[in-house]
This record gives sequence, C-alpha cells and structure tokens, in this order.
Amino acid sequence: MQQHGISKLDLKRQNRMQVLKILKRRGPTSRIDIANMLKLTRAAVTIITNEMMEQGIIVEIGEFKHTDEKAPRGRKKILIDINQNYKFVLGVCIEENIVSVGLSTLVGAVLDKRNKTIYKKTEYLEITDFIKTSLKGILVDNCLTTKDILGIGFGIFPSMYQRLRVTIENGEPNFIKLANDIYSQFPVPLIFDNSVKGTAMANIDFQPDKDENRQNIAFLQVGKSLHFVVTNLSDPVYSYDNRTDFVDRMIVKTNATEICPKCGKKGCVRNEISIPAIIKKIRDIYSEEKTPTLYRITGGNPDNIGIEAIKRANMEGDSEEFAQVFDEICDLYAVLLNNLYYATNPQKIVIQCFDITARLYEGLRKSLLKIAGEQVTKKISLSIIEEKHRFLSGCALAIRELFYTRGGFDTYAEDINSQL
Repeated sequence: MQQHGISKLDLKRQNRMQVLKILKRRGPTSRIDIANMLKLTRAAVTIITNEMMEQGIIVEIGEFKHTDEKAPRGRKKILIDINQNYKFVLGVCIEENIVSVGLSTLVGAVLDKRNKTIYKKTEYLEITDFIKTSLKGILVDNCLTTKDILGIGFGIFPSMYQRLRVTIENGEPNFIKLANDIYSQFPVPLIFDNSVKGTAMANIDFQPDKDENRQNIAFLQVGKSLHFVVTNLSDPVYSYDNRTDFVDRMIVKTNATEICPKCGKKGCVRNEISIPAIIKKIRDIYSEEKTPTLYRITGGNPDNIGIEAIKRANMEGDSEEFAQVFDEICDLYAVLLNNLYYATNPQKIVIQCFDITARLYEGLRKSLLKIAGEQVTKKISLSIIEEKHRFLSGCALAIRELFYTRGGFDTYAEDINSQL
C-alpha cells in the first residue's frame, strides 16, 4: 500500500529547520518567542531545542536583558542561539579572474582563506590542483579533519562552466566531473551552484547586524558581465536564479547607435555599462589632451588602460571629458537600477562590485536621486562580502543546503553524495 502524508522524521526536520531559520534571521531568541512565532506549544519547542542542544547544534547564551526599568514577573527568558562552531564549512568560489578557497563558521565568520588569480589561459587542472591543495592546507593549518566539516560549497560563475568541464543538460548545469575530482580526496558533502546566487545568500545570512530588510533583496553583481538574482523570504526566486545573466541584455540607452556583437541589440547593459564597456568608452577619448591624468598613469600606452588605472584617474581627478563619461555611466546604471527595482519590488538592492570606489558610489547615488528619486536611492546598498572573501559564496550555499534546510541532520547531508 502506498504511504501518504509527512513522516515523523520529516516533521521533526521541518520544525528544527524553522527554529534554525529564526535564529539565523533574528540572532539570540528565547524558546517562548520561538514557540509564538512557529505557533507551537512551549513544551514542543523545549523538546526540539533540548535535543538540538544535546547534539551541540544550538547553545544557551544567558538571560534576556530588559531595557525597561521594570522587568516582567515570572520565569525569565533564556536566550538560545546557533552554535557557530558546531561544524565548520569550506567554501570555494570560481569566477572569471579568481579562485577563492576558505574556511568559515556556520555564521560566516572567516577563519582562513587562499586566493589565486587566474587568466583566460589558466587550465582546468591548474584550477583544481589549487583548490585541492588549498583545502588540504586549510584543514592542516586549522587542526581539522573532514569529520569537523559540514561540507564544501562551490559557487561557480556561469561563464566558467565550460572551462571547469561543467555540461548543460536540459538547461541545467551538471557538475559531476568536477564533483568526482574533488570528492575523491575530500569525501564530504559537496554543494554546487551559481556563485552569484551564493553571494546573494551570503549578504542575507552573514550580516554582522541582523537586518530584517535583507530578506527580500535584489542582488546585482557587476563585472565583465552583469548578473542578477532576486530573493523572496531569503530564498532565491527560481526564475531569476536559473538565468542570472539576463540583465546583460536589458536596454539602458535608447538612443545608442552601436550594436552589441553578442545580443545584436543597441544600448544593452553589456555594451554600455559592463566593465569592458567602461574601458572601451574611456579608450575612445584617451589622449594626452583629453585624459591627461590617465595618460600619465598609463605612460601614454593605451594597452595599459584597465579598470585599476581608470579608478586611480577618477580618484585623482581628470579632465572634463573624463568626468562626462563617468556621469553618463552613472546615469545608465541609475536607469538599470530603477527598472530592476520597479520590476522586482525588493526591500534592498545590493550591488556587488569590487571595482567601485567611494567617489564612484557617490556619483551613482547622485544619478539615482536625479533619475530614480529618493525612494529607489535609499534602497541601494553595497555588498558586505569583501573581494578577498569571495569564497563565502560557496560557504553560504553549503550552509543553506546542509544545515538550515536539513535541520542540522548530518544523515540528510550525506545523502547529497549518493549521486556522485
């Protein structure tokens, strides 16, 4: 006879998952408050949390401190929180110019890291050898074994799929080749996904100060191409998650004359405000007369024009022509952010751009106020993930799947690798 309904184990896992999600979102919370939020009895929450405490998943951290002069009578609230050192997590992020490997706690506190610059000609074996060597070195340096590790999360930028031997089957990436290569030396649960999605989740899950307005975010990652993810109640919306690069084809300049060689359109994001597009716009005006500061910085050689040189020229202050190009770029970004905001209605739009400076960000905010108004401008913020900690993208992916979604049950996490 076919069984229907939810099993006791599934119900227990679901309740534990909800407890962990509350603690992730709010930080230290009492059992009474958890019971009220989950609409469970206090006795039920006590049973659930006591078992999790026995397993070392959560810990009591003391009494709730009342800010009022008079504390209510009765039993005092005892706060519980996630034991961030219950297990450790290894994260790997592979993007167009870097491989980042590191170790974190369950709340994203960085414990160790290794980064390697890569280039177009950097081959698969060089990348995977660096990952394996780094993973091994991190474990040794921190006196850990695979038993201490919840799992390894891999955040991979979509443009790197082919180089990493990731195939696309029915529109979905298949990471089996890379997974087998890593699992042969590190037999722990492995999670693979889009690095943009992982970094978006890291911005929600790893906040130093809990911010209820980072649950439903629109996340824009800026680089050689632009990628976009929308989250709802802290989880990525699948329709966006599955095609993060669609934003590259959005039109931001209606009077553009140049056709994009990739999408065939005029005025698209890729052709107007991606990093390569910005470099091209600056090169078009490059000369000793029109861009004297940049000309000096690059030694009069246009081949030396890169984003770092452009950033430096912008910080030092260059010509009026140079400033006009940047004003136009900021205006086009404002158009894009305005459109993304009204299309997705997020609590926050978070921008990940490792090349942005304080001066550029201020210019963007001025353009936003001019074009989109205060309502949109106040919703914009920068990512909390530093360039040297890109591996947190992988950590966020692993922690979401192997800890929160599974209620802290190790046996469920181990099932992940049954496909390998």
